[in-house]
Amino acid sequence: MLQYVAPLAEQGITCTARPFLSDRYIRALYEGRSRIPSVLAAYARAPGLRAKIRDHDLVWIEKELLPFVPAIFERALLGSDTKFILDFDDAWFLRYGGEGDVSLRDRLVRTVLGGKFPSLLRRAALTIVANETLRNWATQAGAANVLLLPTVVDLDHYPPIPPLDNPVFTIGWIGTPLTAPYLAQLSEPLRQLSAEAPLELLVIGAPGFTIEGVICRHLPWSEATEAAMISQCDVGIMPLPDDAWARGKSGYKLIQYMAAARPTIGSPVGANTTIIQDGITGWLASTPAEWTDRLRHLRDNPTLRHTMGIAARDRAAAHYALQATAPHLATAIRRLVA
Repeated sequence: MLQYVAPLAEQGITCTARPFLSDRYIRALYEGRSRIPSVLAAYARAPGLRAKIRDHDLVWIEKELLPFVPAIFERALLGSDTKFILDFDDAWFLRYGGEGDVSLRDRLVRTVLGGKFPSLLRRAALTIVANETLRNWATQAGAANVLLLPTVVDLDHYPPIPPLDNPVFTIGWIGTPLTAPYLAQLSEPLRQLSAEAPLELLVIGAPGFTIEGVICRHLPWSEATEAAMISQCDVGIMPLPDDAWARGKSGYKLIQYMAAARPTIGSPVGANTTIIQDGITGWLASTPAEWTDRLRHLRDNPTLRHTMGIAARDRAAAHYALQATAPHLATAIRRLVA
């Protein structure tokens, strides 16, 4: 959301950012420390939000104002006359209303909070979603005004730097310690490829993740340097399980790799199937054998890597770049406040 601040300002729309969680929370997450103090501090700041809301013409909410708090308290903060946008790029509603067998704790959460997102949706002047899965859910849940705005990157921050002339085939992954377990499903393909030729797995943002038999190089995540770190890889990957949460994800990793002119390989789950043009900008891979074959093919064909990387960059520029979507957002906001 924050990358839209400057383009919106150029359109005469001034934004004030008020994160619920502080940077201390993010540092604790990446360093493996307790996040509880930062969470408690965030809830302690919440009552002051009402005064700030009154100072603005429109409120743009990412996911929710108060996590794990019933909707009635968010309604109190917003008031009855506040016009707001609800924005989500993950299936956040599953946190409170998932399906299938659940524990007693989950049943309690579902009972108390299961109706929170539908309640917010029906009151929102506009709901912004990042993929078709989320749009379908929002429409069925009662959202009256839905805008599909894919997750994007600022292309100016992702110069298409050519890969290093390195005999080691580098496979890149960027994420957090919370999403690093998705990489484990590639353990056997990566071990097999490592036994065939020099290979390293570049892990950005998950310092504790390792795969036995695979050289893993770790880099700490930083907003300022993430694009430069991605440019160190030959191909970017996004493995996912085929579950309800993953089907609601928006493929941000893939978009980052593509913006950096890197071919991508991803599981055929959710938005991945839309973002990747199979065989053109990268590949979709379901089974361990497919992952092994696709990665091996890119390892052995530098020219193909280059061709796919250029096609990926072009696709990112056309469909997943801030420069392409910011005018649509500005138009939607002006309509709401007119």
